[in-house]
Amino acid sequence: MEAKRLTQLGIPAGVVLIIAMLVVPLPAVVLDMLIALNIVGAILVLMVAMLVHRPLDFNAFPAVILVMTLFRLALNISATRLVLLDGYAGKVIDTFGHFVVGGSLVVGLIVFAILLIIQFFVITKGAERVAEVGARFTLDAMPGKQMAIDADLNSGLIDEDQARIRRMEVHAEADFYGAMDGASKFVKGDAIAAIVITLVNLIGGFAVGMAQKGMSFGDAISTYSLLSVGDGLVSQIPALLLSVATGLIVTRSTSDADMGSDILRQVGRQRLPLQVAGFSALFICLIPGLPKLPFMIAGGIMLLASSRVPKPEVEPEQVLEGHAVEIPTDTPELLAAEIQVDPLGLELAPDIIDLVDAANGGDLLDRVKALRRKVAGDLGIIVPPVRTRDNLDLPARTYAIRLFGIEVARGEAPRGTVLAIGDTLGALPGESTTEPVFGLEARWIPAELRVQAELSGATVVDRASVITTHLAEVVASHAGRLLGREDVKTLTDLVQRQHPVVVEELTPAQLSLGEVQRVLQSLLDEQVSVRDLVRIYESLSLKAQVTKDPDALVEAARAALGPAIVAPHLSQGTVHVLSFDPMLEQRMLEAMRPGEQGPMIALDPLTGQTVLAELADLRTAAEERGIRPVLVCAPQLRSAVRRMVLPALPGTPVLSYTELGGAAQVTSVGLVSGERQAVSA
Repeated sequence: MEAKRLTQLGIPAGVVLIIAMLVVPLPAVVLDMLIALNIVGAILVLMVAMLVHRPLDFNAFPAVILVMTLFRLALNISATRLVLLDGYAGKVIDTFGHFVVGGSLVVGLIVFAILLIIQFFVITKGAERVAEVGARFTLDAMPGKQMAIDADLNSGLIDEDQARIRRMEVHAEADFYGAMDGASKFVKGDAIAAIVITLVNLIGGFAVGMAQKGMSFGDAISTYSLLSVGDGLVSQIPALLLSVATGLIVTRSTSDADMGSDILRQVGRQRLPLQVAGFSALFICLIPGLPKLPFMIAGGIMLLASSRVPKPEVEPEQVLEGHAVEIPTDTPELLAAEIQVDPLGLELAPDIIDLVDAANGGDLLDRVKALRRKVAGDLGIIVPPVRTRDNLDLPARTYAIRLFGIEVARGEAPRGTVLAIGDTLGALPGESTTEPVFGLEARWIPAELRVQAELSGATVVDRASVITTHLAEVVASHAGRLLGREDVKTLTDLVQRQHPVVVEELTPAQLSLGEVQRVLQSLLDEQVSVRDLVRIYESLSLKAQVTKDPDALVEAARAALGPAIVAPHLSQGTVHVLSFDPMLEQRMLEAMRPGEQGPMIALDPLTGQTVLAELADLRTAAEERGIRPVLVCAPQLRSAVRRMVLPALPGTPVLSYTELGGAAQVTSVGLVSGERQAVSA
């Protein structure tokens, strides 16, 4: 606990001491120790930058640059104070001013200028540009990386924890390169400050030595100028090391090894470049006047290194009878992976990718995940992962929903807008449209007018909700197609864990998984939830002992689910029904004929058209009164009646009398007699 406390307080306390150094004079001995600490710290930072495997492993580097720069500037101020007051700033600066540059002011200024040029114009300038480009490209690539992570999550390649970690890494990478873009400005500013401080020290040294202390020009140069140059060199060496570390960090690509290992492995595994470099060095020896030994040694080292490079086990191309044989790219495995289609896909035009960019508030992917859970709870099926990707071929602001690779729905979601739904939209600016699910009149209005639209009585929906609702409607209407054999197996295994006897009696003893799948698909096609699989399987196991006719099995399952089927159609405990005249129903029973898709009602064309027209009129009249009726008939007729009604009146629920047991009250709102004149009367 104490060690953790010291770690938390160490850096803040150090920053406070650095700030104190700006105003508090330091003894020469203490200054020597701090200068040594500054140089060693810069070497440490450089080594860490070289040994990390990826830039994010040293994500504290921007803060380290700021602290080290502040520390170095504080040392400059302390050294300047000692030089101008005492003419002595410790052994380190004195040694750099006299021994390193030979006591020559001209040599010292030239060495200082060269170091400054290397740092400012070569390393710092390049690192600043790389950091700027890296920050921009990293931010631009964030939406694509987010989509790739969510696509892997939806496909099951990674789990939620792995996806969360990868998202954090993407955000951390963007934050890091953004911080590095700013930190490179500190390094650049430090180089400029070094020039100014050195010039101030030179001028101030002349002024103090000659004006205040009465020294001669030579003594002033010997005493103050050399110390000023020594101070500049002492500060520029760690500054140069930090500039190199900055360049290494921003140019470092992610790898499994440190930089030294990467360089040696990548350079040393190429035999031909080493051989060319070695022979080139030996060829240079032939030039008259050049020393032979250095180039011979360098060439020999290159040739020796090339001889130690192992031959690759597999060449990129194999030569056979003088012809290059490329590695095949059309293997059955690769082709099989390319031809596979996703059960459910969502494609976005490039200009609406912001919907999936979490950094900019896009939450479409999270809503799609929530939608999968909601559909699973409502319909009782496992919705396949929704593959979300961008599509350059889509028109601007458009999205498309695909089912097994085929587009089944399309809509628009203009950027910067919300969808206002209502009858009083004329005063609002925007583009008129139709709500994609219910076909209501709507208008895409600017997002900033949302409150105004709500106050006018309109229902306002954001773009992500529009797409999610549209996707939910597509999933619900095609739920039967989305239920695969593997999904049925998974659902059956789940039932077997809690009710093993039910499953053992049903499959495979009486019905195969394919036959069970067909029954479940038929239920889903009529928007019937299959959550209560136990009741469904029990009813199927009883009915399968008598017949395996698909329609009969479906009716048996529907009878078991009666209360659940009628529940969505209840209004305050009452279900409003349209029914057939008993005489007409008897005629329909007599007119039933077998068909490829199941029994059909073979009424004469005139009677059939009359029945459908009368039914449409009755349904319209009921809907005008705010009632959404269901059509009921005998169980033996139900499936055939649905096949007859579906093409002309899609969306009309068809129930049997046995399924009305869940309603507290049944109210008739119309009787279909099959006689047109009865309707007009």
